[in-house]
Amino acid sequence: MSEAGQNPEAERRRVSAGRTPLSEDSLLDGRVRLRQPARGYRAAIDPVLLAATVGVGPGESVLDLGCGAGAAALCLLARVPEARVTGLELQNDLAELARKNAALNGRVGRFRVLQGDVGAPPPGLASVGFDYVLLNPPYLPAGRGRLAESSAKAIATEEGAAGLAAWLAAGLRFLRPRGGLAVIHRADRLDELLAALRGGAGEIKVCPLWPAAGRPAKRVLVAARKAVATPLALLPGLVLHQADGRFTPEAEAVLRDAAPIELSRWTGP
Repeated sequence: MSEAGQNPEAERRRVSAGRTPLSEDSLLDGRVRLRQPARGYRAAIDPVLLAATVGVGPGESVLDLGCGAGAAALCLLARVPEARVTGLELQNDLAELARKNAALNGRVGRFRVLQGDVGAPPPGLASVGFDYVLLNPPYLPAGRGRLAESSAKAIATEEGAAGLAAWLAAGLRFLRPRGGLAVIHRADRLDELLAALRGGAGEIKVCPLWPAAGRPAKRVLVAARKAVATPLALLPGLVLHQADGRFTPEAEAVLRDAAPIELSRWTGP
């Protein structure tokens, strides 16, 4: 997936927060303003697509595990402003930036951010049963990255002590019974993802994200519900780009117009 600087809808300007250089990007055709580090890991279209899968209603609660600077949470709130979102972020600088982004977008009362580890979350989350959980976990298994272990980008993109199974277990743990979980991940790790959900969730829907018609999927969206037994469904998927590189009308509707992703309605190649 492209970084925000390669996304046609992102219009950046330089801002500053202490010693950390930031850029300000726009998502959902300007509905969301997102300040994020100018270098290293940067949110692009993945959190926008993830947020679009959540069929949250007014007043319902959502947990965004590994919320980063708040991209997915703020995109969800742009579509359903009456929802209540809690973000959990390991890196203190990003957690603080997510709080500032909540204020920047007028969502302070709807988006609270906690700093903590998925493997050892803060006590404030221990007894909460959320209606939905969002997951955009690190894509690389531990030891597969080539970045310094201490770099912010490495923390965001490469698993640490908590692997993919631990992320999914945490997501299910914080859901109320029959609550919904949504995750975006690499297509080549779909087998691990499904194995981790087995026994704890059902009504699993797998939606491939095709870079273009006729090309293998690099990402998948997976939705599931806690403690239900409905069988898995493999959906046609969403084609992201046309032959000329522009987004397809279906992708444009999600990325610019804040349309929800109705997982049963997308057509693939």
